[in-house]
Amino acid sequence: MGMPERFAIDVRPVALKENIVFWKDYRVTVLTDRLFRIEKNAQRLFRDNATQAVWYRDMPAVKFTFEDNGETAVITTEKCSLKLGRKFKDCAIKLCNKSVPVSNRGNLKGTCRTLDMCDGDTRYLDWQFVNKQKVKLQEGVCSLTGVAFMDDSQSLGIDSHSNIILEKASGTDGYVFAYGKDYLAAVKAYFAICGKVPMIPRYALGNWWSRYHAYNEKEYLTLLRKFSQRNIPLTVATIDMDWHYSDDVDERFGICRQGLNDDFHGGNSGWTGYSWNKDLFADYKSFLQKIKRQNLAVTLNLHPADGVRWWEDMYREMAQAMGIDSATRQAVRFDFADPVFIDNYFKILHHPYEDNGVDFWWVDWQQGSSSKIDGLDPLWALNHYHFTDHGSRHSHPLLLSRYSGAGAHRYPLGFSGDTMITWKTLRYLPYFTATASNIGYTWWSHDIGGHMNGETDGELYLRHLQFGVFSPINRLHCCNERTQTKEPWAYSNGVGLIAGQWLRLRHSLIPYLFTYSYLTHAEGIPLITPMYYRWADCSEAYAFKNQYMFGNLLVAPVTKPMEKDGYASVAVWLPEGRWTDIFTKDVYVAGKGGKTVTMYRRLESIPVLAPSGCVLPLSQDNGNACGNPMKLDVCCFSGNGSFSMYEENSSTEKPSFTRFEISEKEGEQELVIRTGDAVLQRTLTVRFEDICDGTVTVEGTDNWEVLLEDCVCVSIPVEAQSSYNVCVKYSPISLLDRLKKRTETVLLQTECLNSLKSELMRRTDKCRTVEEFIEVVENSAMPKVVRKVLTETL
Repeated sequence: MGMPERFAIDVRPVALKENIVFWKDYRVTVLTDRLFRIEKNAQRLFRDNATQAVWYRDMPAVKFTFEDNGETAVITTEKCSLKLGRKFKDCAIKLCNKSVPVSNRGNLKGTCRTLDMCDGDTRYLDWQFVNKQKVKLQEGVCSLTGVAFMDDSQSLGIDSHSNIILEKASGTDGYVFAYGKDYLAAVKAYFAICGKVPMIPRYALGNWWSRYHAYNEKEYLTLLRKFSQRNIPLTVATIDMDWHYSDDVDERFGICRQGLNDDFHGGNSGWTGYSWNKDLFADYKSFLQKIKRQNLAVTLNLHPADGVRWWEDMYREMAQAMGIDSATRQAVRFDFADPVFIDNYFKILHHPYEDNGVDFWWVDWQQGSSSKIDGLDPLWALNHYHFTDHGSRHSHPLLLSRYSGAGAHRYPLGFSGDTMITWKTLRYLPYFTATASNIGYTWWSHDIGGHMNGETDGELYLRHLQFGVFSPINRLHCCNERTQTKEPWAYSNGVGLIAGQWLRLRHSLIPYLFTYSYLTHAEGIPLITPMYYRWADCSEAYAFKNQYMFGNLLVAPVTKPMEKDGYASVAVWLPEGRWTDIFTKDVYVAGKGGKTVTMYRRLESIPVLAPSGCVLPLSQDNGNACGNPMKLDVCCFSGNGSFSMYEENSSTEKPSFTRFEISEKEGEQELVIRTGDAVLQRTLTVRFEDICDGTVTVEGTDNWEVLLEDCVCVSIPVEAQSSYNVCVKYSPISLLDRLKKRTETVLLQTECLNSLKSELMRRTDKCRTVEEFIEVVENSAMPKVVRKVLTETL
């Protein structure tokens, strides 16, 4: 029996005949001038079906030559050549006059299934936290050698018409990516054969509240009210497993007392459940609508492995649909190898709740790694069918689940699992998140703040949250302990107040993030990439593993505690060019080859650096709503550049782009704005972040005003599909004057004897050269760390 029509997938797995070469027991498909499929099978049994990983092989014709040399054969394209040997281990790529074996030597890695039970890159194998091993990342499609191999031999086939799972390959079936150091091109080629990354809905890009805790309706709504009272916006409300009957199912339903705890009846575990706990939520439909009225999306946690048992509200209907006599109380087994079960699983268990207000589902652990079909991982099946089903009912489908191997990027978002609350975990996550882009897995969601164990530490919480704000998904979460939470107001000494500021910043970033949701989907450009994607020839781009590009922003999270002097230090590699910290407004200039700078930050910020010519749009709308903003800050950093902000027009369902183009001349900065049609009218506040004073002119409207800010700031009411030109003429500030101004800011915040601060301020004011300034600072009586901070930007 095939799957229902709603599970149909659009695949085009058959390659053009002119792109295929047969030689001995090989079939080679030339997919692009740098991407080859190699199949090797003694019986010459090759498959043309889609697989769990690869769906598209109908690539355009590629120019190549084929040369049969008897013991070897060579396929040559305009970019490289592939040599075939009688044994697969003898295959090699000739790239840039170098011969590279077809292997994963030098592979820059991808990602892994989960970080459950992990403390940094160490995974514990038991709940006694004794046995452990290093986290092993699977291979990606980027390599230091320029050649990566994606083995698809274990991936099951998929029948394009029935969506039924087929057999594995009999022999070798893999893909050779020969893109050299053009890593982004390799990832785009991966998307071309495996499928695009779906668009992430706007609401998923804001702040998520999630806590493993048995909330009741009053408690949960009171919690949301506390966030609202503190002006801390949320966009996703997560209700963990206790939305359904869980810990007390045996006592509640008398399972053991009636002798119904055997395998036939499904046991008495409460992890799996589909019936709302009426003791906690007397009227769940009303509860969901109360959340929805606060402009929040709702997700519920699932552990589906135990099927549907006799005490569930929908057991009778599910049993009947599966041909089971409900009077026997026989459990309906979880079986994602059965099309009938899959169909009823969604229609009976999930669709009604979606109709009542559940926006998407969080598929948690428990179901193991085997099923009735040999080689079928139930996690892959859950991801595939959940996302496909959701897509049949939503324009932007969504799922929260774990990574299920190559192709899993088609089922966002990733849930990285239950990690430890430690600095070690925080130090590992930036590298782990950026590296996942090497296998196209661009939307990881971590338990921000950590999940369990470790320690409660306000500084660690805040640094973890700061990373979360500049990670793909900002989902606060923690374990089922009454003494643990990620509520900002639970953290004292100012930490909670700073956390609120960062959560507001994340909400304001949604226009920027949604643009990258579009860019990832449409152009294969991940939001987060390792530094070597842009600076592949610089060794530092590989060495500084914990910094990454967040769109156009360079982010270097703080991942170790502050010293006693009140500063945390971060070694940051700056590529060539001018970089401005978006928080401190400090300017750093790196020459050819870049430079390494030790940056010092107090609790309030981390290094987030905008390159010259960067334009950063930030929503200034209040509340939880996250639609196209009516008030928008446009933060401009001097130089030449552009940014096209993507939005969706709800009336036409067509994409809309507002284009910002910034250009620089000597003493003049210009911003040209071309608005889209998603919003008829809105107010733009243009901020020239690194220009303190100047003369402003605006073309396109007479209704504008200059605001009193630390930088040149202009408020402009704009209309749809219109053009505006903002120009600032200013006197460039010298490096020495910038150092003096910065010194005043630093000393205002420095805690030490005021006489020392005043003396240094007077002396630096008199300096006539940068060299003199450095000498004065280094020979002052100020604390050592302050002297370092004052010269940091040099």
